[in-house]
Amino acid sequence: MEADGGSRGNPGPAGYGAVVLDPATGETLAERAEFIGVATNNVAEYKGLIAGLKAARELDPDAAVRVRMDSKLVVEQMSGRWKIKHPDMKPLAAEAAKVLPRAQVTYEWIPREINKHADRLANEAMDAGKRGKQWEPSRSTADLAPSGPPGDAAAGAAAVRAALASGGGTGSRAAVVADARAASAVAGGADTLFADPDAAASGGGTGTRAAGAEGARSATLAPGRVPAPASGSTGWGPDLGTPATFVLLRHGETALTPQKRFSGSGGTDPELSPAGRRQAAAVAEALAARGTVQAVVSSPLLRCRETAQAVADRLGLSVAVEEGLRETDFGAWEGLTFAEVRERFPDDLQAWLDSPKAAPTGGGESFTAVTRRVSATRDRLLSAHAGRTVLLVTHVTPVKTLVRLALGAPPESLFKMELSAASLSAVAYYTDGNASVRLLNDTSHLR
Repeated sequence: MEADGGSRGNPGPAGYGAVVLDPATGETLAERAEFIGVATNNVAEYKGLIAGLKAARELDPDAAVRVRMDSKLVVEQMSGRWKIKHPDMKPLAAEAAKVLPRAQVTYEWIPREINKHADRLANEAMDAGKRGKQWEPSRSTADLAPSGPPGDAAAGAAAVRAALASGGGTGSRAAVVADARAASAVAGGADTLFADPDAAASGGGTGTRAAGAEGARSATLAPGRVPAPASGSTGWGPDLGTPATFVLLRHGETALTPQKRFSGSGGTDPELSPAGRRQAAAVAEALAARGTVQAVVSSPLLRCRETAQAVADRLGLSVAVEEGLRETDFGAWEGLTFAEVRERFPDDLQAWLDSPKAAPTGGGESFTAVTRRVSATRDRLLSAHAGRTVLLVTHVTPVKTLVRLALGAPPESLFKMELSAASLSAVAYYTDGNASVRLLNDTSHLR
């Protein structure tokens, strides 16, 4: 939950704003805003906190809530680190403390430029008050999520989105895709996030959070992680220590891959094809040349375990299996092409294309469900591998989801990324919550 308050005069005409977000997807679950008359900034901030906590309680009274505010005063006072001395603040803090049990609420300070959603709501409330009215939810302009392509563009992209989601096909790359060869970047090039993690920690070298072509600086929506400052900020940040880096490897080809068939966790669990085994051996050599991978974690599905074992054998490491890295369960669509699904299940397919909450026919798994599973897995692995470089051998949807969450991108961005068999990507997670992303997609050298 993010909240803010403001006063035009301090004291002066004041208002607050608050927004409740899904921590896995970033989806806006509730918004609150109100013009409160003449008050101080601090009073408005506390009012926003109370309104946001009540909104979260209405959604789920048992939820664990992370409060994020740019008010250092409110965050420190509600965390119990600063004493509350002002008489106007004491009753407000007491009211906020009673909304939810203390054990369910944690507080985190964020920079003002990160708190734009709640800030905009607060300003909308003050603008409404200036007109002698109250803020109306239907008129909110605070939802900052980018909209999808209009009209025919969305319809024309449907086939591409489906092909990419099922693990095959081509399509437009997202803007974050680096136009670089995996051979040079992984096996010999210096421009890569797979570089020496100590260099990354020092603020120089190739593993740093440089803006621009050397690595996209981005925000993650995970609980407890602070999004990066707005684009356009320059210079290096403080030494944040060695990041945890996930090198993301999509498994090698199976017989289904070149046929562009849905191949998830609910199908036949195919093994690697001869081409896939060659890809696994080649990427093992490439990673061995870099010498930075310290652990190997794999999806439980056979194609990933075979790919992971080829790499682990070359690196002298063991393979840990992580259930949360499995591919989406595509239900009754397993083994079918997009055209076959469209012919047999047209309504279900359209619903799936229209919403990440829709599941494939026959008890499949929605992308929203996958996001929850993958984000929980990410947090668990980050806790277990702090400061280490870990190879995660997984599938199309988990890789895209990890990248999407690191970038703070909307769910529809899953359909705008191309991910070839045996391709490598990387996400470096820093202790301040920022993440750097690199996608490397050219696997022609692995054929």
